Amino acid sequence: MTTRVAIVGGTGKLGGVIRQVIEAEEGYEVTAVLGSRSDFADLDGADLVVDASTPAVSIDVVRAAIERGINVLIGTSGWSNERIALVRPLVEASGTGAVFIPNFSLGSVIGSALAAAAAPFFPSIEIIEAHRETKVDSPSGTAVRTAELIAAARADVGPVESPHVDQRARGQRVASVPIHSLRRPGVVARQETVLSGAGESLTIVHDTVDPATAYAPGIRIALAAAREARGVVIGLDSFIDIGVRTRPAAPEAPVADGDVSGQVAGVTST
Repeated sequence: MTTRVAIVGGTGKLGGVIRQVIEAEEGYEVTAVLGSRSDFADLDGADLVVDASTPAVSIDVVRAAIERGINVLIGTSGWSNERIALVRPLVEASGTGAVFIPNFSLGSVIGSALAAAAAPFFPSIEIIEAHRETKVDSPSGTAVRTAELIAAARADVGPVESPHVDQRARGQRVASVPIHSLRRPGVVARQETVLSGAGESLTIVHDTVDPATAYAPGIRIALAAAREARGVVIGLDSFIDIGVRTRPAAPEAPVADGDVSGQVAGVTST
């Protein structure tokens, strides 16, 4: 049976990569390619919606898919646990599935898992993430996901030590972890998680050099999982065994759409 896929944001950088993977994969057919301003009626008839739009539009895409009883795979940045809480009741009530993937790169997923596994052993943890200058939302979805996993891993030992966080130059705290975002030419995507303790530090670095090559394996895994998913599923690590045990980030209570921390709901583009 062929899975009919509608891609929202299919002409963007990530959407283009996802579209190439789908068109090369047996058992899938791209039946609609929507822009951020397209009519959501174009989703009708799809078996799966893939969202690679913008943070400002993404929440409407998810709602439109779920209201039509269609599973949705979300690759758009901007989805912290707090923002996911806004749509979780709708997903659960509909009996459909919403799969949120902060990063399709297997290396990035492994890097975040390693940071979470090490987190209980280091009192001070900070994240530095860099993306090309055209990415205007910050912090990145990957950094938010990493911070949430770190906080979950430290549930028994408490939040990280982050002195002087009242100063703007100390970054934005997500789940107690300071995140520093760089937007500059000459980089695709890079994340450093710096864990520090008495007399030592550990730095976990992941670089994305070629998105099309790096994301393709993860996109294929996520597509297959999203077809059959039920409820809210977060992270590519939900579908692969990387040999590192991490505690899942705890769901957040719903908040007002404009009050979401980390990746705010009101950003205008990606």
